[in-house]
Amino acid sequence: MGAGMAMRSRNDLLTEVEAQVRAVLDPEIPVITIDDLGVIREVERVGDGLRVVLTPTYSGCPAMQVMEDDVRAVGRRAGVPVDVVTRLWPAWTTDWMSQQGREALRRFGIAPPTGERAHHSGPVSLRLQTRQVTCPLCGSAETEEIARFGSTACKALRRCRSCREPFDEFKTI
Repeated sequence: MGAGMAMRSRNDLLTEVEAQVRAVLDPEIPVITIDDLGVIREVERVGDGLRVVLTPTYSGCPAMQVMEDDVRAVGRRAGVPVDVVTRLWPAWTTDWMSQQGREALRRFGIAPPTGERAHHSGPVSLRLQTRQVTCPLCGSAETEEIARFGSTACKALRRCRSCREPFDEFKTI
């Protein structure tokens, strides 16, 4: 009975550590978890620890090292070995963001990505296209892009023509 209790306790501990890993906040946008952002691709129990697979929002993302360190720190605090693996393929897409994560961005004043990215199976053509982005502050659709790149490469800087406030748009990738 004692060995069974120890197994159950370890199982409970791993479940708790997995939940804490999934709750790690994005270091650049600390209102969204890396799980809701879609950066966590899988969490697997391996031996007495966890293996966490992360896919960066783009290769070379400077926040990736902080995310990896934060995930490992969760394991260290609990005494659970956590192996972090970075997987670049398939490439991260905003399609992987949860609805809860999109709402967290909106509440924070960042326009979440809209729709799904276009999936192309053949040649890609270039067409000028105006993106319809709703202001996360007042809800107006009358917005304009000020700069294609905002505070991070995955965001653009926009301004609302109705309330006149600037805001970030998390770009659809």
